[in-house]
Amino acid sequence: MPRMPLRPSTVRLAAAAFAALLLAVALTIRSVTDGVVQNASGTALYASMVYVAIVFTAPRIRPWIAGAIAVAFCWLVEFSQLTGVPAYLSERSIVARLALGVEFDPADLAWYPAGVIPLLAGHWVIRRTLAVPRRYR
Repeated sequence: MPRMPLRPSTVRLAAAAFAALLLAVALTIRSVTDGVVQNASGTALYASMVYVAIVFTAPRIRPWIAGAIAVAFCWLVEFSQLTGVPAYLSERSIVARLALGVEFDPADLAWYPAGVIPLLAGHWVIRRTLAVPRRYR
C-alpha cells in the first residue's frame, strides 16, 4: 500500500520539539560531566542539531540525504578549523565559537556520524511507519 509523506508542518513541529530535547540533553551532560565525555557528547549533539535543522528546513528530505548533508557540513566546519579562521572569529563572538569551534580535533570526525546515525535511523522508521497510506487521504 503506497504511503504519503507526513505533512511538512508536522515534521517541522517534531523537529523543533526534538531540537529542544537535544538542547536539554546537551546542557544536562555538560553540567554533570567533564573532559572527554563532555567533549564527545557535545560533538555528537552538535551533529544531531545540524541534522534536525536540515529536516526542519527541508521536511520532505530523505533521511540518508539529510544524514549525508549533516555529516558533510560538520566535517567541513571541522576541517575549516585547520585554517585558523574559526579560532579568529571565535575570539570575537560566542555565536561563532558555538557554531565553528576553535581547533581541529580528528576524533570529532568520528563523533559527527555517531550523532547523526541514530537520528537518521529514527527518521527512516518514522517515515516508514507514520506516513499516511494513500487510500486514507
